[in-house]
Amino acid sequence: MDSTIQILRSEHAALVTLLRTATTELARSRQTGALPDFALLRAMLFYIAEFPERHHHPKESSLLFPRLRARTPLARSLLDRLDEDHARGDARIRELEHSLIAFEMLGDSRRAAFEFALERYVDFYLVHMSLEEREIFPLATRVLQPRDWEEIDVEFQSNRDPLTGAPPEAECVALFERILERFAASRHG
Repeated sequence: MDSTIQILRSEHAALVTLLRTATTELARSRQTGALPDFALLRAMLFYIAEFPERHHHPKESSLLFPRLRARTPLARSLLDRLDEDHARGDARIRELEHSLIAFEMLGDSRRAAFEFALERYVDFYLVHMSLEEREIFPLATRVLQPRDWEEIDVEFQSNRDPLTGAPPEAECVALFERILERFAASRHG
């Protein structure tokens, strides 16, 4: 139980840091009158599409949430809402990526649209994660049985999110290094 909840909280914290970094990069570029580091922003959005959307959310929706529904009628409407968020996550990130590409290709005329889209996306994600942490994780801790947690823990322990300190999968090493390098360069440049 503690293992899965700790993994989920770590993944949430990493995602919050990434989202805040993206908004900081955008604000810095606006303040300096320069274009943002598009490669950094693209890498961050790609990371979100690759890890949270393909690993984190599917495991919550296919393992944790069904177990909760089976054990208690509490929070069913909230679980439905969170599942709907997960189902729409891929489309949301694609829309944001499209908005970023439009800004990069068409210039400042598309800056405001991307800034607004990023702000909406960050707000959505912060609310989503807050609901999980405030409502769902404590409920899971109260109602799930040790045998529920055994299977859930095995699955979540296989997560390899490099932003939480896990060694990245071989194909993701370059992406993770690029995000860190670009972020470090944008801080010094």
